[in-house]
Amino acid sequence: MHSPLSASRQVKISAMFTCRAGVILRGATMSSGNSVPRVAFQGEAGAFSEEAAIALFGARIETVPRPTFEALFSSVQEGIADYALAPIENSLVGSVHKSYDLLLESCLQVVREVILPITHNLIGTPDASLEDIESAESHPIALAQCEEFFRTHPQILRVPALDTAGSAREIILARDPSRAAIAGKRAAQIYGGRILLEHIEDHRENFTRFLLLAASPEPSEKTDKLSLVVQLEHKPGALNRALEIFARRGISLLKIESRPIAGHPWQYRFYLDLQTSLNERDTVRALDELRACASDVRILGCYPTHQDSP
Repeated sequence: MHSPLSASRQVKISAMFTCRAGVILRGATMSSGNSVPRVAFQGEAGAFSEEAAIALFGARIETVPRPTFEALFSSVQEGIADYALAPIENSLVGSVHKSYDLLLESCLQVVREVILPITHNLIGTPDASLEDIESAESHPIALAQCEEFFRTHPQILRVPALDTAGSAREIILARDPSRAAIAGKRAAQIYGGRILLEHIEDHRENFTRFLLLAASPEPSEKTDKLSLVVQLEHKPGALNRALEIFARRGISLLKIESRPIAGHPWQYRFYLDLQTSLNERDTVRALDELRACASDVRILGCYPTHQDSP
């Protein structure tokens, strides 16, 4: 049986393994006088990331649109947001590698997650019809989730853009009935677009997982998921030995993702999601053992699993 640790002990353990890049985060924790959370997201109003923020916090929220992923990840440090919400993986196209890389570069901590069902719509100008459309604009990840639509409509050119909702805004401002955007229904409502086709994603079981990032951990008794990144020595059996540390203690591995180390060709870091908590003594002992055989270990966050995941 696992022995629990106190929340204060969890904070101390997390601090032992967190960012050592020397960056001071200036994003202030919400005070009692400012109970409305400021949540930054990449994209324009109506983006799926904004929908995910509302799903987490409800309607009483201040959303902070950011033009790029780099701007998103710097928003807490710059003090313009309390949290940053980043997409990390999609059930159809896989991981959002930019988020993984920027998460490692930052000193942000994962404090919550949310899984949002994604429904893509073909959105045109108010006077457009499907027969008018010559191009469809959207974020590359959204375009990749609609391969079957483009296969069955070969006359429509796919056009990569910075985000889904911004694409809807741009085509409506341009008033060109030959241009369409692929975005959510909320984007069409905000910018006054016409939905020409609904559910053009390749599969109805289309979900995106988002991570809520903060300047410091938010420990609680409800945490049951641990994300960390590990760098191992480049020798046979290193990864097996690292994973065996958790398997021996009955700690379930939920996901493993490798990313190349910049400046070191053919060497990789491993991102791990584990079904466990820093509240558990066995987990703390496993991390201590992992540090002894790894070149580097960094905790990205310990947080509650999204309860309504598919």
